[in-house]
Amino acid sequence: MILPVLFYAFVVFAGIQIIYYLAFTSFLFADKKQEKKLAKEIPISVIICAKNEAKNLKEFLPYIIEQNYPDFEIVLINDASSDKTQEVMEGFKDKNSNVKIISVENIEAFWGNKKYALTLGIKAAKNEHLLFTDADCKPISKNWISEMSKNFSQEKSIILGFGKYQKEKKLVNLFVRFETLLTAIQYFSYAKLGSPYMAVGRNLAYEKAEFFNVKGFINHMHIKSGDDDLFIKDAANKENTIICTTEDSFTVSKAPKSFKEWFRQKRRHISTANHYKFKHQFSLGLFFVSKVFFFALATALFFYYPWKIILSIVLGYYLIQFLVVGFSAKKLKEPQIIFLLPFLEIGLLLFHFSIFITNLISKPNHWK
Repeated sequence: MILPVLFYAFVVFAGIQIIYYLAFTSFLFADKKQEKKLAKEIPISVIICAKNEAKNLKEFLPYIIEQNYPDFEIVLINDASSDKTQEVMEGFKDKNSNVKIISVENIEAFWGNKKYALTLGIKAAKNEHLLFTDADCKPISKNWISEMSKNFSQEKSIILGFGKYQKEKKLVNLFVRFETLLTAIQYFSYAKLGSPYMAVGRNLAYEKAEFFNVKGFINHMHIKSGDDDLFIKDAANKENTIICTTEDSFTVSKAPKSFKEWFRQKRRHISTANHYKFKHQFSLGLFFVSKVFFFALATALFFYYPWKIILSIVLGYYLIQFLVVGFSAKKLKEPQIIFLLPFLEIGLLLFHFSIFITNLISKPNHWK
């Protein structure tokens, strides 16, 4: 009696997974609706919040300064750094008239709070349209500002971009890039389907008015992370949000060098999921849980149920997954990932499960 029940449960979980992956194809197709674009080359404020990032600013800030865009300022926020970040910023400011520095001192109420520092930078920005990235990021092309900003229109005031990680010959790098790809597939697809739930601060743009409409980060200022996705939770909707997936709009960042470093980083990021809207918590949770049960039941039933039936369902799942993830990886310029998909998927499930357990035991620390 138990075997038929387990088999039907397996079929249900396989069906749920396939439905998700079919839904993920939504971001692969261009919008048919034409938005009423704003005037070309609108003034942009690029905002970079840095804490102890002297080395990265020296390496990556020139890529921002050299952008092919006629009217932009760079707002550099020194968030109470203890290294030579301020000195490096001042060096760039002396040579570039469009660089502005905001120096933030630690105060007891907002100790180590990136959102407080970002708020000061946003208020200091002279332009209405803001573009965000991190100090350890660089645009892939000199047209990054142009590609992102041209998506602003009379209807669209929030733009979700893609932030890649540098490719390296390390096992952890494969997992980091795969997780980044899968996350992008999900948040791009949800936004395309009219239900945006997150973004990455490495590549995000929005109008200053949207920030003030939701009173900035006030609803989650006490939460150390989430300056990107929790802001999207408050401010984004199907009418005002658009995705940007052209290659020239991508940014690339230094990837974590070890599983320990990546684990610590993802703990902070994943901890914000508890503060998403319920519908997004449920939907994202169902995707994860159904995948865990799909693999668990497939493994168990393979030995106690006609294996040809189980294998055919598993192969059907992988066929759909390979097609969806494969085309997505091609679009987001991560084609190598597809060749190790089964291995990376199982490893990532175990990784996320270990983070979930660890976060139940203790809370992650602040951003730097």
